[in-house]
Amino acid sequence: MGNLLRLLGRRLISLPFVAFGVVFLVFFLMSFSQYDPAVSALGENATAEQLAAYRHEMGFDRSWGEQFLSYLGGLFQGNLGVYGVNKDSVSSRIATAFPITLQLTFIALIIAVVFSVIFGVLAALYRDTWVDQVIRVISIIAIATPSFWLGVLLIYLLQIKLALLPGAGELVPFSVDPGEYLARMAMPAFSLGFPVAGQMTRIIRTSMVEELDKDYVRTAIGAGVPKRVVIARNVFRNALSTPVTVLGMKIGYLMGGAIITEIIFSLPGMGTALFEGINGNEPILVQGVVLVVALAFVIINIIVDMLYVLINPRIRTV
Repeated sequence: MGNLLRLLGRRLISLPFVAFGVVFLVFFLMSFSQYDPAVSALGENATAEQLAAYRHEMGFDRSWGEQFLSYLGGLFQGNLGVYGVNKDSVSSRIATAFPITLQLTFIALIIAVVFSVIFGVLAALYRDTWVDQVIRVISIIAIATPSFWLGVLLIYLLQIKLALLPGAGELVPFSVDPGEYLARMAMPAFSLGFPVAGQMTRIIRTSMVEELDKDYVRTAIGAGVPKRVVIARNVFRNALSTPVTVLGMKIGYLMGGAIITEIIFSLPGMGTALFEGINGNEPILVQGVVLVVALAFVIINIIVDMLYVLINPRIRTV
């Protein structure tokens, strides 16, 4: 418990610094944009007076430092700002987009974990056999396959050629129609989770092999304990420590990859919102999306680190 509290305290202390760094970096990068947000919002036919009024109302006519401090002040009040000619709320846009990104990440994570555990354990139990060789080839292919390329390939095969799954269209909530929801999420989730499944398969296989070679396994089997019992109760549990640690980093990768995947499959998540902000030169929307994704990544890693400490109570945190 002491290790857990120390880990949690350090992570929570670093959280405000991460948030400040993300906001500063996005503000700094967006300042190099050559496009005028007023022209993007009002159009090229807007008069000079209209453009000037919009810049003044949104604060774009102030210095970079003043805009940055104003945005920070809004963040302390829980206000992510507004964007566009209709003054749409960034918080409202994120509130509708972020759950979709989380759902896609969660489904992709389930796919990656299920496939990697099954194939990783099989490869370890039948190491150096044809089973291990086949799984090794599949995992290498998965690792080398970019998720966005796999997404385009799946759309071509399963939607255009075979008409089996939808690659675009409205996302119906799970509570309304579970079958249609899963069919709509199947391709983006698989294309996102497949490369991670390949990486995790190799990690689980290596961790299982190392554990199987330890003395306590041979001692238990020699004492008459069934091998399947030793593997299920001891080997598999002890081999989870390394994969769980790596999984925390992979969750961040999945969330980042989900942004690209959402654009390919036209899912109204954070990726679409980010693309909308970049394409429309809406720095306030871009800052809000990047900030929320970065904080979500940090918080998820805090949770995974805490789970790792609980699984390994003897670990000494540094």
